Amino acid sequence: MIKDVAILGSTGSIGTSSLSVLYPQKNYKIKLLTTNNNVNKIYNQAIKFKVKNVIIENERKYKIYKNKFLKKNIKIYLGLDKIDKILKKKVDYTINGISGIEGLEPTLKIIPRSKNILIANKESIICGWDLINKKLIKHKTNFIPIDSEHFSIWKMIKNENKNDIEKVILTASGGPFLNISPKKIHNIKPKFALKHPNWKMGKKISIDSSTMMNKIFEFIEAKKIFNLRNENLSILIHPTSYIHAIIVFKGQLTKCLAHETKMTIPISNALGISNKKINSLDKYLVLKLNKCKFMIPNKSNFPILSIINFIPEKSSYFETILISLNDTLVENYLKGRINYLSIQRNLINLIKNPYFAKYYKLKPKNIYDIKNMIRITKNYINKNIKYYEK
Repeated sequence: MIKDVAILGSTGSIGTSSLSVLYPQKNYKIKLLTTNNNVNKIYNQAIKFKVKNVIIENERKYKIYKNKFLKKNIKIYLGLDKIDKILKKKVDYTINGISGIEGLEPTLKIIPRSKNILIANKESIICGWDLINKKLIKHKTNFIPIDSEHFSIWKMIKNENKNDIEKVILTASGGPFLNISPKKIHNIKPKFALKHPNWKMGKKISIDSSTMMNKIFEFIEAKKIFNLRNENLSILIHPTSYIHAIIVFKGQLTKCLAHETKMTIPISNALGISNKKINSLDKYLVLKLNKCKFMIPNKSNFPILSIINFIPEKSSYFETILISLNDTLVENYLKGRINYLSIQRNLINLIKNPYFAKYYKLKPKNIYDIKNMIRITKNYINKNIKYYEK
């Protein structure tokens, strides 16, 4: 049976990885590809995979390149609001590879047209999980996280009684500064912070990995997706990044899930596609498992982990404010406006600021509330950002 697939953000890293998994699978047909700006890349993707429907978000580029697509009998649309027109019935799988909070609205739009939706977008889940989950339930759409940690948790507990879960442990590589004194990285240049030891990632997430902010986000994601309390979650340093999550069950049983640091692995497994077998499997496993060292994170090295103590049990504007503060600080760091230390100090101090704390008992009702809070937060931080020397 042929399975239909839609890929939102097909020209980004998740979209590209997804297409590499789907080539040359004969039982999967791609019904839709989307991009914001990368028109040449999506054109080549559409030709290679014989895709008949493409959405471009950038109006200027849409007008310039429209005829190029039409000459190849590819229908081209402007804007994601055309999804209902393109997908008359539910596709088997939608993969949302749109990064940042910009991925939330497309997620909400395509859930009614998807049997299964695969997402690795932290910001959408953290800020808008309640909105997403409401749509999932209404339209009977299955949700599969494809971020490596959350896919691992999903895979390990999907046939388990969730009341038996005692602890969910997220693993973290520790990033490029794991064994370096915090004092030596106060003024470290971005080019060094971007050198992740295990993963090839974009600039923003690489900085988040170095500060351990990405683990705070994954902590919140896991809490929301799997309906866990803060006390049921913790983080361990695992430098080789081979084991992606550990589940401790009542009765003193422990499960862990391991795989190479390739996004294609959770994507292919979520789609039900088997990869090639590994040669010399026994030797391979011995080498990998013998390197599985774990450490409890040192908060003096990763002060941002203290933010876990402030995460509310219930959803509120806290998550949107946290995302927005971090986005703005990392952007300023990458542009050389603040030093590395200032990312951490500003974030810790601002998240406790009474200006924001008043919102932690309130909850966004829709996507417009979330967008408004992003605007409020960014306006405040741009006026109150500080440069810390020590």
